[in-house]
Amino acid sequence: METPDPNAQQASKIAADILHSLGFECTVDIAAASPEEISLDVSGPDCRFIIGDGGSRLDDLQYLVNRLLVTSCETAPRVRVDCDGYRAKAESRLVQSAVEKAQRVLAGGNSITLPPMNAYHRRLVHSALAEIPGVSTHSEEGDSRFKRIVISPSS
Repeated sequence: METPDPNAQQASKIAADILHSLGFECTVDIAAASPEEISLDVSGPDCRFIIGDGGSRLDDLQYLVNRLLVTSCETAPRVRVDCDGYRAKAESRLVQSAVEKAQRVLAGGNSITLPPMNAYHRRLVHSALAEIPGVSTHSEEGDSRFKRIVISPSS
């Protein structure tokens, strides 16, 4: 029997403690654990409240779990928290929308600027569109955490 990763166990406990102390009825399972990333899955009847508007509360929970885990282990891997598959579905929709916009760029020849996104979402879009010949992407410059991606025809 495989011994569970101690960082993953700690991350799961942190998430469960936070959620239970806030009165949420849910379970936190370790979906995957590697030296680079720990994936947690939250499930239960209160998930719609945990996810929040556009995933904002889920992002906040993920941020807190990461910060608290790093206080106990500076070299801990990044923790990704999903709730009833919300994040996976949202990321799939984001990539699909970006691919559709890239196809519009290919068809029309004009650049398209996407709405502001955090670094993780920008990485997803850049990676997905890198596989499409004829388009290129770049993030607009700036100090903001949320930046726009410009999809342009390749030269």
